[in-house]
Amino acid sequence: MPVKPSESEEEYFKRLEMEKLRRLREQAAREMAETERSRLKELHWMRCPKCGMDLAEVDFREVKVDACFACGGMFLDRGEIDKILGHKEPGILGRMVSSLFGQGSGSA
Repeated sequence: MPVKPSESEEEYFKRLEMEKLRRLREQAAREMAETERSRLKELHWMRCPKCGMDLAEVDFREVKVDACFACGGMFLDRGEIDKILGHKEPGILGRMVSSLFGQGSGSA
């Protein structure tokens, strides 16, 4: 005659199963988020945030600046404004821009 598991055993195995399902859902969500990030990067990479046209890299004072020839926008990556201004360390303008966008101390 088969032995029926006790309530505590059933609860234990239910908890294990629930934990396994939670981990699987978290993994699926991480994979979906990474896929979406990759898709968005591919869709928006080197596109003007103002008008959506292609950006071109232009040399300016030994810095590659992203320029949009459709709307005239010029876009800088982190730290490039300090290079253009000739600062060795992040200056007040670079720190201010970094703090506005939540980059903290502006470290790369």
